[in-house]
Amino acid sequence: MRILSADEIRAVEGRCFQFYSTEAQLMLKAGTACAKQIINKYGKSLVNKTVAVFCGNGKNAGDGFVIARLLYCYGANAKIVLCDKAPSIDEPVKYFNEAVSSGVPVESFNNQSANADYIVDCIFGIGFHGEARSPFDGVFKAVNDSNAVVICVDTPSGTNATDGTACKNAVKADFTIAISTLKYCHVLPPSNALCSEIATVNIGIPDDCYEDIYARTIEKSAVKDVIPPFDYNANKGSNGHLMCICGSYKMPGAAVICCDSAVRTGVGLVKLVAPASAYPIIASHLVQPVFSPVADKDGMICKNAVDGIVSDLPWANAVVIGCGMGVCADTVELTKNILKNANCPIIIDADGINCLTSCIDILKDVKVPVVLTPHPGEMARLTSKSVAEVQSNRVGIAKDFAVKYGVTVVLKGANTVVTDGETVLINTTGNPAMAMGGTGDMLSGIIGSFVAQGINTFDSAMAGVYIHGCAGDEAVCRLSQRGITVFDMIERLGALMSEY
Repeated sequence: MRILSADEIRAVEGRCFQFYSTEAQLMLKAGTACAKQIINKYGKSLVNKTVAVFCGNGKNAGDGFVIARLLYCYGANAKIVLCDKAPSIDEPVKYFNEAVSSGVPVESFNNQSANADYIVDCIFGIGFHGEARSPFDGVFKAVNDSNAVVICVDTPSGTNATDGTACKNAVKADFTIAISTLKYCHVLPPSNALCSEIATVNIGIPDDCYEDIYARTIEKSAVKDVIPPFDYNANKGSNGHLMCICGSYKMPGAAVICCDSAVRTGVGLVKLVAPASAYPIIASHLVQPVFSPVADKDGMICKNAVDGIVSDLPWANAVVIGCGMGVCADTVELTKNILKNANCPIIIDADGINCLTSCIDILKDVKVPVVLTPHPGEMARLTSKSVAEVQSNRVGIAKDFAVKYGVTVVLKGANTVVTDGETVLINTTGNPAMAMGGTGDMLSGIIGSFVAQGINTFDSAMAGVYIHGCAGDEAVCRLSQRGITVFDMIERLGALMSEY
């Protein structure tokens, strides 16, 4: 599904007005589609219940006037609450008058306005930015303090459609109806947390009003398209070799998680390169991979092992480096040597990323495809920015980094961003229970597995983050948000892969 900024959706609507529809016609379609969505979701529970449609004085109010009239006709005790001035723009005025003529009561906002069973938020649309001025700051607070079910039309009022920021007391939805497409406030923090459940309604804008430049969500159909079926005569060699350079004495679990995830997503052979001191711990939890214990110092792979690891690289169809590896001068040297000498794609995660902070420009000289999977803290270190700066511009920073260094970036977090600097994909699977140690190691194993099987790095990243999130959703569905572990998620991978 497309994800558009405020300016992009305005341009789309402008082309629609130019060739296909008047603004009034499109406003009626939007309000009608939203009213149908509300009725489809809440049904007869709306009848004889108080539904307060909060309207500002912009064009979003026009949608609200249509919604109020249709819900009133359906049997709800719908009313229009004017949060500021009466409408003055031609199109909203038209639908305001129609609602009033149909019997919909109108009131100016007061302290009792939010005493309703349902509140429909049509106060602001895609044009909101900055902080809420009076009287809207008080209106937002009243909505949030109410006991009503809050339904936001297009965007929760107080959120920025373009960058995902949100003002103080921005409206928190129980249900958000996105008109035509998703906007960035639906998928970027902090505003994505205010949207709750999201449904998108089609209001009939023809496809040729859109361009091929937009970010998109990752769809299951796209993931299915990039994962090929096994060849009938496949063997462990033809299904790919993955080398995982992971783990340390202090973090052996990262290696276990990475390798186990790779095995469960179809790779033919996994070879784990890990410090000899961690081998007994790792081997007690992992039996299917081939082990390559190497020399170590202080529980981490040491420089004496580097030449041997490099000489083994031709075996691999893909390399994952960094999960639980630790950071020291020797692992920095190891990471640099892998990047210089590998003849296959490389997935860099965790301590592999941290090892690059002092020598980041080496990425510009790498001759093979590279995927980096940073969380916001690691991305901040790579770019010399604060975590807050990264989180406030996730798409822009990920795109810029991918362009500058010629890599695919998987910027992890709620609604993970995947970009090669040109195409931007945003993932919508997954849930807050996945915010725990080890889930990143799992993701690296999945992506590495797909790359080793011959799927290109960008498509592997796309498929990896989607399936990774699905595993988290499955685990939560079967257990609970607070009660799952990474291994509960890994156990779901085998069954999940049957869908692809």
